[in-house]
Amino acid sequence: MGLRCFYARMLCIRAFFRRCFTIATAVHQINEEITDKEIRLIGNEGEQLGIMSAEEALRIATEQDLDLVKIAPGSNPPVCKIMDYGKYRFEQTKKEKDAKKNQRVIEIKEIRMSPGIGDNDFNTKLKNGQKFLNDGNRVKVSVRFRGREMAHTDIGEVLLRNFAEKCADIANLDKAPKLEGRNMSMFLSPKPQTPPKKPAKPKTPKTGESAE
Repeated sequence: MGLRCFYARMLCIRAFFRRCFTIATAVHQINEEITDKEIRLIGNEGEQLGIMSAEEALRIATEQDLDLVKIAPGSNPPVCKIMDYGKYRFEQTKKEKDAKKNQRVIEIKEIRMSPGIGDNDFNTKLKNGQKFLNDGNRVKVSVRFRGREMAHTDIGEVLLRNFAEKCADIANLDKAPKLEGRNMSMFLSPKPQTPPKKPAKPKTPKTGESAE
């Protein structure tokens, strides 16, 4: 009876800590949530402990002050592993945060022009677009037609293709100029940056060779 009371008390303590620290169980079933008649158990160090009931597996995990976690519910029988689930979730969360830090979010910047744009304004827009591309962002370049300008959409296409041509060294044309309503637009994406080549090392003369 004393041993049963001990296990019951340990299960109550684990349930209390799960409620307090809100361990995410949406991904894995853990501890008392595992009710299968038979499971294949893997130990904390990766050792195979054989097939047994979920109750017996939970008893082994409890004795080691660890958690029973179902890692392969689709297997026959399901596979469970003994581990510190709180530590596992902490490490997974940390990995996800680190991955997000290293992941660069590519934004889409927009450059807007009118069919009658002057050279100075065009060059300013061009410099802004090139800066966006050099920063690693995609760029949407559009021309807005108003009133009678719709009769001369070819002017907008010439503007856009000229813009793309001047960015050809640093950008690829993802989407050619296309008229949608009163807007004609195209998309540019930055070309992958290749690291500069290292200069070749000067050849050293072999022993015994004399310079002429």
